[in-house]
Amino acid sequence: MNSWPLPLAGATRRGDARLLPQGALSGPMPWVIAIMIALTVVAAGSGLALRNAARAASADLEGGVTIQIVSAAPAERNRQADAALAALKGMPGLASADRVAQARLEDLMEPWLGTRPGDDVEALPIPALIDLRLDGTATPERLAALRARIKPVAPAARVDAQSAWLTPVFRAIGALQWLAGGLIALLALATVAAVLLASRNALGSHRATIEIVHMLGGTDRQIARVFQRGMAVDAAVGGLAGFLFGTAAMLALGRAFAPLGSGLASGAMLGWIDWLALGIIPLAGIALAVVTARLTVLAALREML
Repeated sequence: MNSWPLPLAGATRRGDARLLPQGALSGPMPWVIAIMIALTVVAAGSGLALRNAARAASADLEGGVTIQIVSAAPAERNRQADAALAALKGMPGLASADRVAQARLEDLMEPWLGTRPGDDVEALPIPALIDLRLDGTATPERLAALRARIKPVAPAARVDAQSAWLTPVFRAIGALQWLAGGLIALLALATVAAVLLASRNALGSHRATIEIVHMLGGTDRQIARVFQRGMAVDAAVGGLAGFLFGTAAMLALGRAFAPLGSGLASGAMLGWIDWLALGIIPLAGIALAVVTARLTVLAALREML
């Protein structure tokens, strides 16, 4: 903890006479606050990235529907797929309907089946896929209407909303967001506890001096202002250092995930509003430390008297 200055009561306005020398950031508080702010920036940035990823994935998939024609007979599979496409033409609310090419399906299955170019995989029970895009959200009612329209001509068809496939992923992302929020709350409580202990320790170290200041006419608010000013300097230095470390960590994580090239990874990029929100964290940390120091000192001074 810094040896914060305690000015004489009559010199508090001038700020030149001091009873104690002031150490220049000699205590551990700047480092403690820097660690707290850095961890908070990483936790908040991760939470914002997860939110962006979930929103991007939901926006891409909310109107997407996949129809699978599951049949072991290739000829029957192709016949039902063509019949389903014909039945969907002119359906209200349908933006597009395209059958996924067989070559594309074979390319997707190649890593799993171990096939090579030129192998005959037509006889394999790979479902025929039809990719639909609705002009709105794929609600259960709209899915039921799709099933009713194609079931007579394609009894082997399975209609699924694309967003349903990622429901477990969205739930996991939501759980991680709550975890990030809980971590931020715990870090805030830890910061308050550290400032409280440091302020009480400083008061105990300067108890005799504080009593002299009281006898000279100094008020509790004047004394609290001295400790508040010292904590503000510590918090400002620690907040700036922590923000820089946390930002560097977030940028490093962004570069590490960028080569993945997946939809979730690309959608998780932070925007300028997200960075603005992260920039508020050190300011909030400084305010929290200053307010905690002031309230702690005032409460302790009332107990001393």
